[in-house]
Amino acid sequence: MKAVLRVHKKGIIILPKRIREALGIDEGDEVIVEVNDGELIMRALKPEVVDVDPKLVEKILREEYELEKRYTKIMPR
Repeated sequence: MKAVLRVHKKGIIILPKRIREALGIDEGDEVIVEVNDGELIMRALKPEVVDVDPKLVEKILREEYELEKRYTKIMPR
């Protein structure tokens, strides 16, 4: 899919609805823009959602907290 877009004041570019819908871009979403060899590349930023066990997160944070407490006793600031 291609489109010719006009750059407005302050560099604003309006993505046509058909392009936003094709990429699943909604108002407020972020996009990644990069320049590569004189080309402008724009991609939808869709962070990957992962399922993490909250108990595992608590365990890891508890371990990190204990390690930090031990470290600050050994190396006072």
